[in-house]
Amino acid sequence: MSCGNPHATDCHDVLAMVNEFLDQELDTERRAAIAEHLDECGPCLRQFGLEQAVKSLVHRSCGCAPAPEHLRVEIVTRIRQISITYRSYGE
Repeated sequence: MSCGNPHATDCHDVLAMVNEFLDQELDTERRAAIAEHLDECGPCLRQFGLEQAVKSLVHRSCGCAPAPEHLRVEIVTRIRQISITYRSYGE
């Protein structure tokens, strides 16, 4: 996706970081670069708007219900397995 104009930050890179941008998980410099791109690029701004709407809908629909305990335990277990595997290969 692109508007056809050159940008300091590539459209592909911007769209790959939309969720991190929405969740405010990017550093100040990266947030500023993406905000600048969105101000300049209509197609990316439209895609950003769609992602923002979906995220808002999911939050409204599921935001107040805690995850089931079995799901939380499964996720933590898998993260630990991945961490152990990574350390084994990384040593």
